[in-house]
Amino acid sequence: MQNSNIIKTILSLIAFIVCVALVVIGQKTVGIPNLMMEIVGVIGIMILIYLYNRKYQ
Repeated sequence: MQNSNIIKTILSLIAFIVCVALVVIGQKTVGIPNLMMEIVGVIGIMILIYLYNRKYQ
């Protein structure tokens, strides 16, 4: 049980870092592909926030 929570936390942290990186990299250049990269990053962050808040409802 403890290992499962640690693995979920590590995977969530990695996903968060990837999503933030997509947003930061995408905003450096103007263009549709970079906009899509930013949108994917923001959607990923929103999903992570939803999954975090779901257990506190």
